[in-house]
Amino acid sequence: MNHAMVRYLIGWMLGVESLFLLLPMLTAILYREPVVMAYLAAAVICLIFSALFCHKRPENTRFYAREGFVTVALCWIMLALTGALPFMFSGEIPFVVDALFETISGFTTTGATILSDVEALSHASLLWRSLTHWVGGMGVLVFMLIVLPLAGGQTIHLMRAESPGPSVNKLSPHLRDTAMYLYGIYFGMTVLEIVLLMLGGMPLFDAACTSMATAGTGGFGIWNSSIAYYDSYYLQGVVTIFMVLFGINFSVYFLLLMRRWKNAFRIEEVRVYLGVIIASSVLIAINVRPMFSSFFESFHHAAFQVASIITTTGFSTVDFNQWPAFSKALLVLLMFIGACAGSTGGGMKCSRILLMCKSIRKEMQFLIHPRAVRVNKMDGRRVQHEVMRSVNVFMIAYLLLFILSVLLLSITNQELITNFTAVAATLNNVGPGLELVGPAANFGFFSPFSKIVLMFDMLAGRLEVFPMLLLFAPATWRREK
Repeated sequence: MNHAMVRYLIGWMLGVESLFLLLPMLTAILYREPVVMAYLAAAVICLIFSALFCHKRPENTRFYAREGFVTVALCWIMLALTGALPFMFSGEIPFVVDALFETISGFTTTGATILSDVEALSHASLLWRSLTHWVGGMGVLVFMLIVLPLAGGQTIHLMRAESPGPSVNKLSPHLRDTAMYLYGIYFGMTVLEIVLLMLGGMPLFDAACTSMATAGTGGFGIWNSSIAYYDSYYLQGVVTIFMVLFGINFSVYFLLLMRRWKNAFRIEEVRVYLGVIIASSVLIAINVRPMFSSFFESFHHAAFQVASIITTTGFSTVDFNQWPAFSKALLVLLMFIGACAGSTGGGMKCSRILLMCKSIRKEMQFLIHPRAVRVNKMDGRRVQHEVMRSVNVFMIAYLLLFILSVLLLSITNQELITNFTAVAATLNNVGPGLELVGPAANFGFFSPFSKIVLMFDMLAGRLEVFPMLLLFAPATWRREK
């Protein structure tokens, strides 16, 4: 383990975070809010630690997969610890565990909150919550690759450890260019949503916060009633469309920009993702039709909630906890499926579900025709054995962590549906669950122990489990001879 290199990268990350903290500080100045000093103090602390960690460039710059996974895990933990400071300094979320829960939920784009009255927060804190979604959606390490003075192929280990999905492909021969393309598309789509929301009459501040939360598929709202506050089919429709768009693999947008139409439309995962959204929206709309005045209204809210849940955004226009059992069961299923690999969404990812279905079909065909030679293909190309192995191992680790988390939460004696959906909502980075953690409720009633379990789940879900698990492996920390 190259400890000096890990320390150096964490220092760079803290420096980047100090810059992001200036935005809510300027917001506090603009709105003349007293929390300005809390954000200034947090930015200064980040800058001091950044200077301490980066004062000397490591002599040994070798950087392998092990360092990549550990660096990403530690960076996200440090990101949360320092990002929680403004909440505690300002007194808006005074308790350490609660402040950490809110911040981790923000950076991991989960959107689960411990707050019962979001509207009581300052404008600066509302912006910071949404900004954590935006930064965490694409990944702070991906952003850091744009400015970090590292050369060679070693930085691919950072992107692979932080980017969601079974595999990570470079969009260009140089990884820094790939990071720039990704953030360029990400920024452009965010700005476009802000403009469209403002055209619908939404104020600039509301539009910026909503767009950043949508872009990161996070779901922190600035009103207690979430997007239901905006009683507008247009505004809710814009958010629905952009939730779906940010759940698509960003490689598709790159291919479209490069006018490689054939390659873009060949991606099976996207077709499955859009097909699931359409089918689920229609089924739920039919199921909840008696609860609304027209089929258009039922389809509008069904499509919004399906897009919100499958992309793991977590916005709501209605309290779907009051919907029929079929609709609630389908929404819980969508929590696990998740968005596309290479998007800002969470969950298992559609690509993994698709690969597992292909494996089941292959095994059934093998049982019928034992001598037949068949291979799994995705997008017309053969799926490598290493990819299938990683999918299978991920599923085992995911299920074991899920089961353990539900058992640990059951110690608090909450009822099963609450515990089950709380873990599903945090491990899949969705936000709201059912019953006591439904869209009209919050996670504030959980004990500190349960919140720590859920915080670990949020981090593990965002980082695809293994970076967090490797922190507990003794072999990870052994020095190279």
